[in-house]
Amino acid sequence: MTKEVITTEKAPKALGPYSAGIKVGQFIYTAGQLGLDPVTNNLAEGIEAQTRHALTNLSAILEAAGGSMANVVKTTVFLQNLNDFAAMNAVYATFFGEKPPARSTVQVAALPKASLVEIEAIAILE
Repeated sequence: MTKEVITTEKAPKALGPYSAGIKVGQFIYTAGQLGLDPVTNNLAEGIEAQTRHALTNLSAILEAAGGSMANVVKTTVFLQNLNDFAAMNAVYATFFGEKPPARSTVQVAALPKASLVEIEAIAILE
C-alpha cells in the first residue's frame, strides 16, 4: 500500500519532523492536534477554546484526506489536567453525532507549547 502525506493550510504546520496526517488505503491517521489557531499559530485561551481548535484542526486534516469527522473510528485525548475532562467533553460532544468514535482519555505530565489538550484520530473512509 502507498503512504500518502496529508497537509492543509487550514491546520497548523507540524511542530517537528512529522506529518499532520497519513493516508494508507482506506485509513487516515492524524498526528495529535493542539488547540492552535492555524492562522496565528498561537494557543487559544482555556480548555474549551483549545479543544474546539484541536478538533477543528483534526477536521481540516481529515477533509484534506477526503474524509470528515463522521469517518473517525478512534480518538485519543491527552489532557494536561484530568480536572478539565468535563469541559473538554462538552465541546468534544458537539463535533460527533449519535455514533461517536471509541475514545481514550489520559492525563499527561506536559504537552507541547504548554497546551491543555491534544487530540489525535484514526478514521476509515467508506
